[in-house]
Amino acid sequence: MPTDIPGAIARTAQVTVVVPSLNQGRYLEDALRSIAAQDVATEIVVMDGGSTDGSVGVLERWGDRLTHWRSGPDGGQAAAINEGIQHGAAPYVVWLNSDDMLERGGLRLLIDTLEANPAAPAAYGKVVNLDPDGGRSDVWVQQFSERALAVRCIISQPGTLIRRTAWEAVGGVDPSLFLAMDYDLWWRLYRRFGPLLHVPQVTAINRRHHETKTRNNRMAHYAEAIAAVRRHRGRIPMKWWLAQPYAVWWKVLMARLGRLTTAD
Repeated sequence: MPTDIPGAIARTAQVTVVVPSLNQGRYLEDALRSIAAQDVATEIVVMDGGSTDGSVGVLERWGDRLTHWRSGPDGGQAAAINEGIQHGAAPYVVWLNSDDMLERGGLRLLIDTLEANPAAPAAYGKVVNLDPDGGRSDVWVQQFSERALAVRCIISQPGTLIRRTAWEAVGGVDPSLFLAMDYDLWWRLYRRFGPLLHVPQVTAINRRHHETKTRNNRMAHYAEAIAAVRRHRGRIPMKWWLAQPYAVWWKVLMARLGRLTTAD
């Protein structure tokens, strides 16, 4: 079975969308459909870490609509994202985890915002959580400020769009990070280029389920996030030492007791 099959390259693509995936075959097709349904030309690159479920079958069906895909061991999610971006050439880039989806028209909103603000490195919109029972709720996203970013990650990764020039200037995501790679990236983009732009419309959907990395690695996620703040701001807001650890502890406890069916 082939594991590295390039599709026809979209020569006029405006956005390179990289989809990192591992054993998410039941969600993967929804993610791909949400990209294909955008009203802008995209290059879709899928970096599968060697799935043993039905993912490869999905990719084979989508082969002629993908710029590139491969399935096999890699250096982790961040390394796969960086590799995937290199397979495209569009002026804007984003990664979409295979269990998330883009909102119809979301990329157009983000492109229009960046086209109107050529100095901004990236833009981000509102994101909606989708629960297994179909329930929806808003992800915490707010207007950009350094102070707000230091207190928590105010940007939801599925709803973002980044200029390729800015991505390449900061070297993409840090492959040494497992959970807070996006939070660290927002800091590096901000420090290099200035504030990221907030779009007050929904641009993506974050699917919540039992197997998300955040849900199952809350303590490690907290450790990576606080290290990012220390690294990029030099000091840690008091909130990280007070309310945040207890919130993380409580969510971990509830998840273990089975009272939380979703996470983020």
